[in-house]
Amino acid sequence: MWCKQCNIETNADICPVCGGTTVEDLPVEVYWCDSCKIPIINTIIQADKGCCPVCGGKTEYLSADLRPVFPEERLLVELLLEKEPNSLVNESLWASNNRYYISGKSIAMPNSKYECANINSIIEKLHSFSAANSYDGFNKYIQLFTLANRSRLEYLKDEAFQFIKKAASKFPAENIVVSFSGGKDSTVSADLAVKALSDPSIVHIYGDTTLEFPSTTEYAERFRKNHPNAIFQIAKNDEQDFYDVCEDIGPPARMMRWCCSMFKTGPITRVINSLYDSQQILTFYGIRKAESVSRSKYNRIEDSADAVKIKQQTVASPIFFWKDIDIWLYILSEKIDFNDAYRLGYDRVGCWCCPNNNQRAQFLSRIYMPEKSTKWRDFLISFAAKIGKPDPEVYVDEGKWKARQGGNGLPAAGDVKIRFTNCTAEEHAKIYRLNRPFDEELTGMFVPFGRVAPELGRKLLHEVLVLDIKSNVPILSLQPFTQDGFEYSVKVRTLNVADHDDLQRMVGYQIRKFNACRKCLKCESVCRAGAISISNAGYYIDPQKCVHCKACMTAKYLDGGCMMDKYLRTK
Repeated sequence: MWCKQCNIETNADICPVCGGTTVEDLPVEVYWCDSCKIPIINTIIQADKGCCPVCGGKTEYLSADLRPVFPEERLLVELLLEKEPNSLVNESLWASNNRYYISGKSIAMPNSKYECANINSIIEKLHSFSAANSYDGFNKYIQLFTLANRSRLEYLKDEAFQFIKKAASKFPAENIVVSFSGGKDSTVSADLAVKALSDPSIVHIYGDTTLEFPSTTEYAERFRKNHPNAIFQIAKNDEQDFYDVCEDIGPPARMMRWCCSMFKTGPITRVINSLYDSQQILTFYGIRKAESVSRSKYNRIEDSADAVKIKQQTVASPIFFWKDIDIWLYILSEKIDFNDAYRLGYDRVGCWCCPNNNQRAQFLSRIYMPEKSTKWRDFLISFAAKIGKPDPEVYVDEGKWKARQGGNGLPAAGDVKIRFTNCTAEEHAKIYRLNRPFDEELTGMFVPFGRVAPELGRKLLHEVLVLDIKSNVPILSLQPFTQDGFEYSVKVRTLNVADHDDLQRMVGYQIRKFNACRKCLKCESVCRAGAISISNAGYYIDPQKCVHCKACMTAKYLDGGCMMDKYLRTK
């Protein structure tokens, strides 16, 4: 623990000097030893931060964080800087964002280097000079780096082990899982959890988004073989095609990443439901505070309904306060196998086409995944033209597609608009437009309101009644209806309630879902009871599992009843 006011470290939640509240996040800085040519990790309160633990020489502040530059990336850097290939083989190279440090000397790598690079020429030269590339110099500096930062490593391990054991103590061993993505952070979290709990058979859930780097797929397979005792579960959505969905509702954007629910969170939820039904579980994640502004707002242990994407899990991150350099210190010191994409220069290995990828990641994909990269760019240009952008290539190449909001220009945008007329013949009744016929899937979406009772409705009218779960009194009447201007429609009448408008508002949410559902699987993740399932057969709510909490029908959880409302809404 650390007191920001007094700048002292303590084991207490309350500072013994000033009486203020302490925090877990003890800031670290990266210093440089010019004699050993290595970075030294120090907390900001270390008295000896000016000295190298190896040679005893003076160190100087270098940066807030660093990552190692592997020989594969070093060769690429040489080409971009127009240096002789392999001329820096004996230098100590590190990087932070778009800045490289060559034996402690800072060199900026502006985005223009990536934009203007001759891709074909670089690919040819990488192929020509890779055979002569060597790890000898790199290994020498890494050995010194791990030696110099040994005390930092031991602190990180001890603290993480204690955290894991404490978090796990509140759950049965069989209800503890590790979320494995194939990235460096989840790799370290998995290794820490297995070692801390002395349980090599712990469940690992790998989310295969179908958009993984080839190296991620290869690494996941290696990981599985290297951990034969682990229960390795693969979560994958085989029912959807990424490009087909993009064609329908548009590519994901920074603020509209529908792909996360459809191809990651949703499939993982299904695996969790199959293994644990509705039991609460503890999941160890590789989430770090320093990764992004959004993640900095998380708690190290999180179980609130507002923050946890999969509602039946408590998430805990042993590496929450670690920096990039801490992660690499652990991997390189413990000699853990890792995803080869990091050797190429990627600093994150999520989906290869993610709108959050930076300029360098896009550049690297053009080199190492040229077919995927070309296909994606061609699609984006075609999409931009379809929605009426005047200069589609500029729109794509300048990254404006990443800032897209809503469904402007898309035919699918009409599906999220709730169209209705008030029924003049019956009080408290509305006639809603449907984009497909009235059926059991629609009536089944009203299970959260109460007991769906088609047997009690007027059979000639094909009426279905919904009864209040407590009083068994009818509160909703649903029946197919013919309405001018609507190809398909349903008449919904509210009954025996104090607030008819509020009930119709929630009815509107369900109508929107019925019309707009693209099987994004968000609803499955939201449901704590595990009552919602979505498949090619349609949207289904299990009346035996539903607890009628109505969480799936509120704007708070689903942006107006359905995530598609956010993705397809127009201005």
